[in-house]
Amino acid sequence: MNHRLEDFFSDGDDPDRDSTPKHGDDSSEGTMNAQNDEHVDESDAFENSLFIAEPPRPPKSRKDMRRKRSRVKQRRLISVILAISIVIIIAAAAIFVTIKVRSLAPQIENSREYAADYPGPGRVVVDFTVDEGESADSVAAGLVKAGIIKSKAAFTQAISATGEQSAIYPGTFTLKLRMKASDVVTILTDQSKAGGFLEVKAGDKASDIFKKAANMSGLSLKNFTALITDKGAGILPAEADGSFEGWLQPGSYNVKNAGSAKEIVTNLVQKRIEHLDELGVPTGSKREDILKIASIAEAEVNQEQYYGKVARVIDNRLAQGTPLGMDSTIAYGEGVSASELTTKMLEDSSNAYNSRIHKGLPPTPISIPGDSAIKAALSPDAGNWIYFVTVNLDTGETKFTNDADQFQEYVKEYKAWEAKNG
Repeated sequence: MNHRLEDFFSDGDDPDRDSTPKHGDDSSEGTMNAQNDEHVDESDAFENSLFIAEPPRPPKSRKDMRRKRSRVKQRRLISVILAISIVIIIAAAAIFVTIKVRSLAPQIENSREYAADYPGPGRVVVDFTVDEGESADSVAAGLVKAGIIKSKAAFTQAISATGEQSAIYPGTFTLKLRMKASDVVTILTDQSKAGGFLEVKAGDKASDIFKKAANMSGLSLKNFTALITDKGAGILPAEADGSFEGWLQPGSYNVKNAGSAKEIVTNLVQKRIEHLDELGVPTGSKREDILKIASIAEAEVNQEQYYGKVARVIDNRLAQGTPLGMDSTIAYGEGVSASELTTKMLEDSSNAYNSRIHKGLPPTPISIPGDSAIKAALSPDAGNWIYFVTVNLDTGETKFTNDADQFQEYVKEYKAWEAKNG
């Protein structure tokens, strides 16, 4: 294979060489062919070697086999863990979706009930009672249970449609089965349709409250008057001195199913005592005096801004030792309204409530005072007023003074208004 460069060129390629072959030089040609054959054989051997398969590897050692088995086991374990994890995730997702769907079920049900309503107007007449302080949701549930409305959702929708100021009044209402929800709301928000509930208001008198209680409860009025005759024994506190006046708490009371007159009245008095305690009204005789002053303020003026001034006039007169001169107390003792007072009544000394003649506070409160009047009696406005006159009964305008001549001018102003407005 160690050929010289010249050997690769033909005879004609080299001008210095004789191109005529020499006789007897056959050995040279044979040598060349032999060399060429040898070159071809080696090349073919190289090319053929590219297609010969790699000889088999020797068997692995036991250590390698253990490693291989260990890796297989690890891969299997990882696959199992992944499969279990996927199952757990899917199960957790399913549980979450189930819980979410269940939590939304009431909303879905409400949305379905949104239009669930009877066409009305209803058929069988029934009584339905709304308790004091009962929520609209509770009322709706009761109406559905009674068969009056078809769904709570329809009732809630009807309530919302009436506006934020709508209120369901306590009482016993006359309704019908299978009514349209909006018709039911119209009735329940009309206080004039409420029955069975006793309404006690500031300015009411005990005797009037007992009459209404008898009418609402169906109990005999005699049962209530018997309590008055008995001076509230076992019901009233000692400082009330046997009089219910001023000792009944304003509010709404369900008396339709009350067992007795005593049960009704005891509840009103107990509520009053509890409320006076909450307002911080002193106990004993001082509490009774506060109720007396507050009841006069409640009766004399009809605007909250004047309660404190009236209470101050009363305190100033008591301090001076002069009669209160309040027509409201005289009218109470005579059993008439202030506008019905006559000259004879004003001069009636037998009337213990005649504050033009008798000095000091009247024997009892003259009505049920509300919170504003009670607070005014507890803390009167500052001033030296001795007189006051409501000069306009329509507007309630009231003027105060400590001058007698000015007081007479206010009286003339009132008389002029009275003459004009008859």
